[in-house]
Amino acid sequence: MALHYNLSKVYALSDNDPEFVNQILQLFISEVPQDLEQIKAGIKDKNYYQAYSFAHKIKPTLDLLGLIIAFEEILQIEAWTKREGKRKEIKESYKAVETQIEKAIKEIKKDFTLN
Repeated sequence: MALHYNLSKVYALSDNDPEFVNQILQLFISEVPQDLEQIKAGIKDKNYYQAYSFAHKIKPTLDLLGLIIAFEEILQIEAWTKREGKRKEIKESYKAVETQIEKAIKEIKKDFTLN
């Protein structure tokens, strides 16, 4: 029922092509969780470059799928990597991104019968 995501930008980009929309959603479901794990590992290891690279990679997807909270928090993660902050400063932002992505994936899988 699209409580945790918004596909208006995806439909606009695709000219309402359902096959294209499904491809975007499938990529989101399969790739973003792996990228999220890379961000988490980068934060844990204080590998700022790794955390930044993967945060920067998923940022446009979060915007495209209307994950506003996750998008705002990913900006915080990017800023944190640039100033090379302490891990405790960014834990809440990471958790917010992770939670919203998990909820969106669960909902998308149900709404579009994807695996």
